[in-house]
Order: sequence, then structure tokens, then C-alpha cells
Amino acid sequence: MAATEIRPAPRLVVPLVSVSAVLGFLVALTVLFLFEPGRYTFYPRCLFHEVTGLLCPGCGSLRAVHQLLHGHVAAAFRLNALLMLAVPAGVWLLLRRVTWNRKNQIQSVVFKPAWLWTILIVGILFGVLRNLPFAQALWLAP
Repeated sequence: MAATEIRPAPRLVVPLVSVSAVLGFLVALTVLFLFEPGRYTFYPRCLFHEVTGLLCPGCGSLRAVHQLLHGHVAAAFRLNALLMLAVPAGVWLLLRRVTWNRKNQIQSVVFKPAWLWTILIVGILFGVLRNLPFAQALWLAP
């Protein structure tokens, strides 16, 4: 019995997967643009909120993205301020990755532990703060 030779995937597979991911993302954004999350029941519900009645750090994200897609930045910020503050960082990381691809540079995404701990702590603090009584006044709770 001959040993099986492992061949690298053709170079066409990676762009095809990337194009599929981008198309899927655009379809999801189109659905989110056309159908408001508060009015349609096919969107996922927050299990944490359903069980505890408290707002998790992600609660209001779908409604916030819907408002952002319609150009209502203040309404989106009011629904989930943490998401709206994270959008510029996400856009920066995406643009950085795209420019790396264009320059054919090696893509090594390294997240330092300090950054990961900071993100975790900020998420937990946001989740706690948005459930306090004064959260509505600070735009922390929808």
C-alpha cells in the first residue's frame, strides 16, 4: 500500500473562501438593513437576557447595527455604546489586513495578552455598568 501524498490546496480555494465569506457578510448586512430586529422574530434572542433579565455587553448590538446602517449614529450609540466604540478598531484591523494582502506580506496577527485582558475587563465593566440604575442617563443601556 503506497503512502498517501498530501498536496497543498490550490491557490484558488483561499480566494473562493474569502469571497464566500464577504458575500455571506453582505447578505447578512442586507437582511439587517431591510428587517428591523425589534419587529421580526427570526433574529436570535439573547439567552443571558432571557434567563436573568439583565443586559449582557452584546445586548442591543443587532439593533445598533441596524441603526448604523441607516445612518443613525446617535441611536446606534444609545443601543450599544461599546459596539459603537469598537467599530473604528474593527475597521482599522480590517483595512490593515487588506493592505497586507495587497502587499503580499506575511500576515501574523498577534494579540498581546495585555490587550486581551483589557478587552475582557472593559466588556465585563460595561456589562455591569449598563445594569445599574443610572445607566439610562449615561447611554449605557437601551
